[in-house]
Amino acid sequence: MHSENVKAPAGELPPLDLLRSFEAAARRLSFTLAAGELHLTQSAVSRQIQQLEASLGVLLFERRHRALALTEAGGVMQRAVTDSLERLRDATARVRASSAPRQVAITTTPGFASLWLIPRLVRFTGSHPQVDVRVSATLDVLDLESSRIDLAVRFVPISRGIGPALFEESVIPLCSPQLAASLRELSDFSKLTLLTVEYPDHSETPTIDWEPWLRVMGLDDLRMKSTLRFTQYADAVAAAVAGQGVVIGRLPLLRELVQEGRLVAPLGEGVASHRGYFIETSRRAAGNRDAQEFAQWLREEAEAARRA
Repeated sequence: MHSENVKAPAGELPPLDLLRSFEAAARRLSFTLAAGELHLTQSAVSRQIQQLEASLGVLLFERRHRALALTEAGGVMQRAVTDSLERLRDATARVRASSAPRQVAITTTPGFASLWLIPRLVRFTGSHPQVDVRVSATLDVLDLESSRIDLAVRFVPISRGIGPALFEESVIPLCSPQLAASLRELSDFSKLTLLTVEYPDHSETPTIDWEPWLRVMGLDDLRMKSTLRFTQYADAVAAAVAGQGVVIGRLPLLRELVQEGRLVAPLGEGVASHRGYFIETSRRAAGNRDAQEFAQWLREEAEAARRA
C-alpha cells in the first residue's frame, strides 16, 4: 500500500505544504485556481488534497460537476488551518520587523546639514546607537513619500511653513575679526570682497542671499570691491572664517562661530529675513518611532540653542 493512502496516527500533523494547498483550495473552492495561486499544476494540487484526506481518513471536499464544496470535516479543517496560517504570518512579520535595521531618513538644505545638524548629530546617535541616520543634503525639494524619507527640515518663507517651526532666521553680515577691524563705517564695506551663494533658480540675481539685509538697510545698490561666488553656503562661510571677505550670516546657523569669535558682526544686530526652518513629516514616519523621536530631538535642540 502506498504511504499516501495510510491514515496518520492521531495527533500527528500533516505536512505543511498539504495544508497550504488545502487552504487555497478551500478558499477558492477550485483546485485550478489554487494551483495558479501556488504556482503548481492542477493535478499536483488534486494529488496533495488526496494525500491530506488519506492522512486524516475523511473527505474534505465534495467533488461535484465542475464545482467543489467543503464537507463538514472540510469546514472544520478550513477554520483551523486559516487561523493557524494567519498566526504564523503575524508572528513572521513581527520577527522580521524586530530584526530589521532601524533607520531615520531626513532631507534638508546643505547649509542646515553642515552648519547646524551635523555638529549636533552625535548627541542623537549617542543616545540611539542602534539607529542609522541617513541625511540627504540637497537644495532640491524631495518628495518624502516617493523618496522613502521620514522627515524634512524645509527652509521656506514663514507664511509657507508646514509642520512645527524650529526657528526663524535673522541675517547679518559677518567676517573675520581681522577684517572687522578695518570697518569703521558702512561705506567701508565697498572696500571688501562680497561672499555670496548662487542658487539654481536665481542665477540672474547672484546676491539673493544678501537681499533681505540689503533691503532693510537701504543698500540695494551696494557695490563691493569684488565678489566670490559659491554653490554651497558652507563654502562661503569657510571663506569668511579664512578672512577672504564678508558673508551674509544666517542666524542661528552660525551662532556658534560667532560665540567662538571666529566670525564677528561689525554692524551690530541682524534683521529678520521672514524665512525659517520647519519640520515636515511623511506618512511613513507615523510608523517609525525612531523618526518621531528624531523630530522631537530636533525641537529640543532648537529650544536649547534659543536659550543659550
